[in-house]
This record gives sequence, C-alpha cells and structure tokens, in this order.
Amino acid sequence: MLNKAFHRLLTQLDNLTFTQSKQVQNHLNNKCSIETLENITGTVDCCPHCQSNSIHKWGVRSNLQRYRCKECHKSFNALSKTPLARLRHKESWLTYAKDLIDGESIRESAKHCHVDKSTTFRWRHKMLQIPIELKAQHLHGIVEFDETYFLESHKGERDLGCKARKRGGKATKRGISSQQIAVLIVRDRNGNTTDAILKQSNQNSISKVMLPVLDKDALLCSDSKPSYKAFARDSHFTLETINVSAKEHVRDGVFHVQNVNAYDSRLKEWMKHFHGVATKYLNSYLGWMRLLDREKSITARELLGVISGRKLIPQPLMRT
Repeated sequence: MLNKAFHRLLTQLDNLTFTQSKQVQNHLNNKCSIETLENITGTVDCCPHCQSNSIHKWGVRSNLQRYRCKECHKSFNALSKTPLARLRHKESWLTYAKDLIDGESIRESAKHCHVDKSTTFRWRHKMLQIPIELKAQHLHGIVEFDETYFLESHKGERDLGCKARKRGGKATKRGISSQQIAVLIVRDRNGNTTDAILKQSNQNSISKVMLPVLDKDALLCSDSKPSYKAFARDSHFTLETINVSAKEHVRDGVFHVQNVNAYDSRLKEWMKHFHGVATKYLNSYLGWMRLLDREKSITARELLGVISGRKLIPQPLMRT
C-alpha cells in the first residue's frame, strides 16, 4: 500500500462504528496470529515429500507462504506433513494450545476458541499425535516401575453388544480383566518417563517395554510382583523390591517406589478432569500427561512448536 493511501486509511478509522472497529481488530489479530504461527513452526528448509533442499517460494495461500520443490515439483507450506496440516481456524490455535496446557474439556475449549465442540475434539486428537511418541529413550540410574489401572471404556462408541455402564464406578476384578486396562509406568530419578498399555501383565510384556530404554547398569526398584522379579532375573538387572503391602516405604534411605507412585497419583488425578477417557484414546492422554509433567512451564507457543513436530524438546539432562 502506498503511504498516501495508508494515511488516508488511518484518518478514516475514526469514523468506524463499534461493530466495524471490532471487525478490523479481529482481522488484524487473525493476520498476526497466522504470521506468528509460521514463526512458531520454524522455517522450511526442505521438501516434506522428498526431503530435497532445492525449494523456492510459490505464492501465498490461506495467509501462509507456500513453497515448491524443484525435484518432485510438489507445493507445500510450513504445516504440510505435520499434525496441523489442513486444520482450520488457525487464529485460534494459540488459545487452544493454552487450553491443552490447562487441561480444559472439549466443550470449554470450544467456547474459548469460538468453534464447534466437534472441531476442538478433532484438534485434540490431531495435536496429540506427536506427544504420543515423546517417550524417554534412555532410563539410567535408579529406575522405578509399577502398573496403574484404568477402567475399560467404550465412550462414544455405538453397537456395544452389551448394556452401557454409567460413568465412573469401580472394577469388581483385580488386575487386567475385561473391566480394566493396565498401564506400565517406568520412570528414573531424573524425571525421564516412558509408559505402555499392557495387554498382559507378564514377564514378556514388561521386557518389550523396558529393555529398549534401560541402560545396562540401571538399578531397578519395584514392588514384589513375581513377574517383575522374573523379568529382572532373566534380563540380568539388579532389582530392589519394596514390600508395599507390609507398609514398607523406603529401604536404606535410597530404595523406594515413591517417585513412580507419585506420578501415578498425578496421572489419575489429572484424568479426572475428563470424566472418563475412551480406551482407544488412552495413549493420546498418556502422551499429553508425559509432556505436561516433563515441561511444567511450557508456553502455548512452545507447545504448538512441539505439536508441529518441527521443534521437539530434548530429553532432560541427567541431574547430579
């Protein structure tokens, strides 16, 4: 815009009605939010389709800079091949990211973002694709592990083949059953955490989860469950067991499972906000909780960077 036309526009702003002023303000906020979004996700340095670095700008679409690859001739933008691709209402994403941090419900987020609840539901499960994979890759030092249980839930499904139960309640059977889902939580003293939903609570299932991430010299702490002892024995790890049922809490001032049990408690308390989580979405919520617990001071901008998959947060350093 030429300077003369710009100054003429400024002089006309005083004549706007209240409604017109709000429309101009919303338009500018939306434009700034989209520009901020490109800064959050980072610069595009290669083609997401063929990974070629030979790219150039290719116009603008939906207020986002597009690029074109000289090798595969495909066009893309900063969001292509990310969980945020093809999602609308970009101007509300920062607000929604803040709601994710606060653990708001789908309906509350819909009110805050001025969209339908089906939109925030879709956003939630698209945006949690990256946090699902953000698990600790190396657990070292003293590593605690334990199982926690969640009620089996077919929330939102149809044609269940049985009578639907009321929300909440307690299982009548202990351990893994048709009523409960077991989640193995593995956590070292530095706060590095991984978890997995177990179909069976046995030695083989535990080995598949723990062996890929445990350092060879890790020292394990758990309760006295037989499958834990069998895993440690056959995998040649030192295991210190705590007899929780006998009200043993700490032995020798070092060996305990209070770290992993405290995480279990935070997870269960946090899950209460959602009044029951469908089992098919449980992995998403576990990843969501791991991210929030690990990055307690994360901002909405940082969370969007993580969700886009372009700015992953590194694993915490070992504390001494």
